[in-house]
Formats: sequence, C-alpha cells, structure tokens
Amino acid sequence: MKEFEYIKPELKRKFIRECVLTSPEAIELLEISRPRLSAMIKDGKLTPAKKSGATSLFLKDDLLQKKEELITLRKKYRPWEITKENHNE
Repeated sequence: MKEFEYIKPELKRKFIRECVLTSPEAIELLEISRPRLSAMIKDGKLTPAKKSGATSLFLKDDLLQKKEELITLRKKYRPWEITKENHNE
C-alpha cells in the first residue's frame, strides 16, 4: 500500500491503538453478547475492517455509530429498560 508509506510508523501504531478494536472490545463497547455480534456480522449490520479466521477487527468510528443506533432502537423497542435505568440513578 504505497499510499500509506509516507505516514510514520509511530502514527500508524497510534491509530491502531486508538481507533481499531478487537471483537471483545467491540462487545464491551456495544454492550452486546458474542452471539449477537456474530449475528450482526452475518446479517451485514456490522462489517469488520479486517477478518482473519476467528479474529475480527473493527473501526471504532463504525462501532460508535452502531452504538448510537442500538441506543435509539432500545429506547423504541425496550422502553422498560430505559425507565429501569433512570430509577436506579
């Protein structure tokens, strides 16, 4: 990938550390189960930036966008969860 040769290796490493997440990190960020993550990938609702065997890597920006979508859907289809959270605060 010659177009990225000009970027210093330190900046590439920093980008990967800060902006690329593994499957376990994605599960934690999205607050979902591993089977749910697998189903989202299979259904095309979430696309890994790279997949090699059982290992998937995701862009953090994609996951944050999906998290907002999931929050909106939970509010719409699971209003009791939102109400319960508000009572616990």
